Amino acid sequence: MRERGLAALLGACLWAGSVGPAAAQSQLLSGYLQTVPVYTTSTELQESNLTSFSRFRLTSEPVFGAFSINAAYEHAVTIRWRDLIGGPVGVVPGGGEWLNLQWAPSSSEHVRWQHRFDRLSVGWRPTRAVDLSVGRQAVSWGTTLFLTPADPFSPFSPADPFREFRAGVDAARVRISPSALSEIDVVVRATETAVGEETTALARGLMTVNNWEISGWGGSLYGDAAGAVAAAGAFGAWAVRGETVVRQLEGATKLRGTIGVDRLFQIKRRDTLVLVEYQHDQMGAAEPDEYLDLVRSAPFARGEFQVIGRDETVLQASVQVHPLWSIAGLWLWNLNDRSALLSPTVAYSLSDEASVAGGILVGVGDDESTPDRPVPSEYGLSGVTAYLSASWYF
Repeated sequence: MRERGLAALLGACLWAGSVGPAAAQSQLLSGYLQTVPVYTTSTELQESNLTSFSRFRLTSEPVFGAFSINAAYEHAVTIRWRDLIGGPVGVVPGGGEWLNLQWAPSSSEHVRWQHRFDRLSVGWRPTRAVDLSVGRQAVSWGTTLFLTPADPFSPFSPADPFREFRAGVDAARVRISPSALSEIDVVVRATETAVGEETTALARGLMTVNNWEISGWGGSLYGDAAGAVAAAGAFGAWAVRGETVVRQLEGATKLRGTIGVDRLFQIKRRDTLVLVEYQHDQMGAAEPDEYLDLVRSAPFARGEFQVIGRDETVLQASVQVHPLWSIAGLWLWNLNDRSALLSPTVAYSLSDEASVAGGILVGVGDDESTPDRPVPSEYGLSGVTAYLSASWYF
């Protein structure tokens, strides 16, 4: 009943916003449409498959004086040639949502249709320095760009080629801005996963000192003590980002950290971006023999892992070869088992609102699965995936 009550309240507020004065409707409605055919080759875990998914998303952010509403409603349809195993691809990832705002009206052997509110929150700003919000909302505390262990709220998968929207989490949030260069952010989040019902309560402080952004947070993360520090700045033309988390887990202290550098070059008046990140994660697996225990663990069930290796690195390069064309490549490498995921992509801008992109994801590494070692490497069983994406904003 608690989920239905709060969902009904938020829905009523959204409806009220849609019929308010025109002056408050500058951000009333925007949308996103994406269609993606995907082909995957056969591996030891699955047969080859042809999949198509489509995502239709509507967003509304009306403001009424000190009050605001943030809503994102999304439909996703997944069609597969072979049996549909697991959840539909293409939807904004999520997990642990407390509010029941997701429905699957149609599901069969080859087709699955679902719709959900990925965002549904109400905000109140009593003063210019204080912002309060409650409901499903996006919260991002990461400082590094791909591997973000200090972001405890639904971080992106670094291998996801469709990272358009950050998943919303069900939380109450208070943001206070003591000055133009500082912020205090307090988030209380309830989750319900395979582990059970849990509560996270964290407070984060952020400030800018000599063009460096310094932040830190601490509190209770799924009932365990945790804290983090992060910094982002520059040395010359290179941007430098780093974040470190200290976490109490099952009576032990675990350290998770990422350091990265990136730089934007101009080559023949074309933008070229190069990025490198390295992560060491004491919660991750040091060898393939530990993978099975890791994927059965409580942190994995909560969605706390972007990657499962103890030591991983990301290398990304992108080049604007034409004002409308760009090419990019991603290399995600597990330094412990030596497996890697390679992903070259190409994108074309049809207009300010529309684009098309295509790419390939190739897993490289040990793919000989045995009863004693069902997962021989993190990326070796990934096979080859090719996709073509068409996106339109309106």
